[in-house]
Amino acid sequence: MSTSAPGEIVTWLADRLPRDWFDDQPSVRVDREEILVVGPLRVPDADGDDPVVVERQRCIAAFREETRSARMAIAAEAEVVWGRKVSWGVRCGDAEEHFTTVSTPVMTRLRMEERDVLDTLIEAGVARSRSEALAWCVRLVGHHEADWIESLRDAVATIKAARAAGPQP
Repeated sequence: MSTSAPGEIVTWLADRLPRDWFDDQPSVRVDREEILVVGPLRVPDADGDDPVVVERQRCIAAFREETRSARMAIAAEAEVVWGRKVSWGVRCGDAEEHFTTVSTPVMTRLRMEERDVLDTLIEAGVARSRSEALAWCVRLVGHHEADWIESLRDAVATIKAARAAGPQP
């Protein structure tokens, strides 16, 4: 499994995921609240008059429906063992769909100028609430500054490795 998750969670999942679910190893991401498992599906060929995009959506919908009860059982067990919700998704060609994800409230303090930005997004119809506007801003920064964010993540990983290799208290 490709991963940004602790090895023990990946191993635990590998022991429980049916081998025939995915075309290759799923990716597993973990944060403090959630475990996200995204598996690749075989890309279907176009069927007659239906374009590949339609076939991919059918493939995704079929996987979601056929695996629902098993995914729920694995998620329930994982929540007890790891204390985190499990979210699921699949990738089929260039289409990726997440079935369930955790939407976690985050407390933040904003000054008037920052709140004005969020309120402008609401007034313009970009967002329905300050929460949705803030999520939109975070996605925008993540999209436009992806390389910079990735270099920050690499730097944090290097710092964590250096701390782990250093003297222990």
